[in-house]
Amino acid sequence: MISQKGGVFMFLRAQLSAQMATIADFLVTILLVRLFDVYYVYATLAGAIYGGIVNCVINYKWTFKSKGKKTHIAVKFIIVWICSIWLNTWGTYTLTESLARIPWVRDTLSQYFGDFFIIPKVIVAVIVALFWNYNMQRLFVYRNIDIRNLFKRN
Repeated sequence: MISQKGGVFMFLRAQLSAQMATIADFLVTILLVRLFDVYYVYATLAGAIYGGIVNCVINYKWTFKSKGKKTHIAVKFIIVWICSIWLNTWGTYTLTESLARIPWVRDTLSQYFGDFFIIPKVIVAVIVALFWNYNMQRLFVYRNIDIRNLFKRN
């Protein structure tokens, strides 16, 4: 269970990689909203794209120590990444707008956080990271599976 290629250490490396990508994501998002007055949904999208790039590079080299063809891994990562970006962007928007309709929640959170959308973004990011990103990268992206063989007819 605890081997160099899998188990607990791989999970911990993946979590550290995810944290670094999350920092990059949130940094881009917050800078775009605060400094450039970009709408939070667009800033969330840009942050997710930048964080995904950081995550892919770290995971390829360090987390999963992949030896597969870079093009195959890139195609698989992009498929998973597009879903991740959609889940993060849509999830943040939906949760933010839903919570904004509840006056006491909106008012309470707005007192402590200048940008109300940050709390829903954190919640959504954690859920997507644990239930989508890690599992799809571990089971699909960084496994030695040729994507062309998945779509061939027998």
